[in-house]
Amino acid sequence: MYGTKSKIDLAFEYQSQVAVLRPSIHSRRANLTVKFQDLYGFTVEGNVDDVNVLNEVREKVRQQGRVWWALEASKGANWYLHTTIGQGSALTSSLKFSAMTNAITLKKLIRKGIPPVLRPKIWFSLSGAAKKKSTVPDSYYDDLTKAVDGKVTPATRQIDHDLPRTFPGHPWLDTPEGHATLRRVLVAYSFRDSDVGYCQGLNYVAALLLLVMKTEEDAFWMLAVLLENVLVNDCYTNNLSGCHVEQRVFKDLLAKKCPRIASHLESLEFDVSLVATEWFLCLFSKSLPSETTLRVWDVIFYEGAKVIFNVALAIFKMKENELSLTHHVGEVINILQMTTHHLFDPDDLLTVAFDKIGSMTTNTISKQRKKQEPEVMKELDQRIRRLNSLRASDK
Repeated sequence: MYGTKSKIDLAFEYQSQVAVLRPSIHSRRANLTVKFQDLYGFTVEGNVDDVNVLNEVREKVRQQGRVWWALEASKGANWYLHTTIGQGSALTSSLKFSAMTNAITLKKLIRKGIPPVLRPKIWFSLSGAAKKKSTVPDSYYDDLTKAVDGKVTPATRQIDHDLPRTFPGHPWLDTPEGHATLRRVLVAYSFRDSDVGYCQGLNYVAALLLLVMKTEEDAFWMLAVLLENVLVNDCYTNNLSGCHVEQRVFKDLLAKKCPRIASHLESLEFDVSLVATEWFLCLFSKSLPSETTLRVWDVIFYEGAKVIFNVALAIFKMKENELSLTHHVGEVINILQMTTHHLFDPDDLLTVAFDKIGSMTTNTISKQRKKQEPEVMKELDQRIRRLNSLRASDK
């Protein structure tokens, strides 16, 4: 399958990923829109300035790769696993200091980006996916896919409907093999967790995981750890209650962190969920360029779901002046969509997300969620009652 490579292939791929993009002479002269493939095979449209940005990004990837390889050489191949400061007298002070130093180094490194070749290994270890996989028999995924093969449920029907709509035109995902692989991952998870089953948005997340991870099975476990440990509960259940809570929390945070924008958008009667729902459900995979999305995921898998709020707020913050001059909802949506689609340099986004938005702890976000949950559940209950009432009156 796509992404299953030997070490030699991976090394070759790493070199090819940082190759310079060269628009045609005519494009350079006329500053026309050009099309090219990014690191993960997606076709991107942009102007020559965008190409120049991507070339700079690829040089940064090359430089960051050197830093990671140097650390692997000096600290050992799995040095990043030794970042937990243990308890008890058995751990010496020197080991505690080493673990703390590694943790600080790792956080800074991850925010600057994990080299593409190292992503599968580091994500799998640091996210908790490896630990989750180790709790079941080695044959778990194979047994699960065989057991559910041929079974039809509402989830499998929706998955089959969404497969051709998942990143259409991609050279691997949009092929019979790509569809079959993505289907196995999504169907397997829909049976693993019947409460979630399948929700639109997961197809994009799982597809991007397949492009990054070495194997289909590892992509499945990354999806599992994401839904079961990293993201908030009930984000992808039938009523999307968790997602509704996240939208409420985000609206409150926007008012706190970007009051000028929030006030203006409120005057336009703009609901942030018009754009943010897709960001939260697809984890930016449909909105941001792939490498920028994966840089965001680098941090999410290490620091948790709070990062989604940092990034979402940063997108609004980056266009504060333009958004403040808008006169209707359509303008706001156009600005945000144009901004996200052309954020080819991840550092532009992440610098704002972590340096200008300010610190937000997981505990702070959790308190905000608990505050919003009762009202969300009340509204969802009222909605169900109205629907039931309408159905009864139609009989």
